[in-house]
Amino acid sequence: MASFLWMLVCVVLIIGLAYWFTKYMAGRGALGAFSAGRRMEVLDRLPLGRDQSLLLVRAGGRHLLLGVGTAGVSLLAELTEEEAAAWRRPETEDEMRPGFKDAFLTIMKQKGRR
Repeated sequence: MASFLWMLVCVVLIIGLAYWFTKYMAGRGALGAFSAGRRMEVLDRLPLGRDQSLLLVRAGGRHLLLGVGTAGVSLLAELTEEEAAAWRRPETEDEMRPGFKDAFLTIMKQKGRR
């Protein structure tokens, strides 16, 4: 009976750690590494491949679309305020962080496609 209780405690602990980890990683996301500065801010990031992504950056009053890859950084376009607003991430914290259920279902869908 004691081994069953110990196993039950371990399973609950593992599920709790999995829940915490997915909340942490979902909240951090790709944008978690970027913090807003005074004069420059990364508004959004779109991964395209292993080492390639698009960045929407606000530098001063300008909005720049940058291509980032192993070869370096390239300016792709300068966007207007309206165009940049369409790219921006949600303003509220709740809209940015998917819940455990959403993150789990997304992972399961990805695993099912393989």
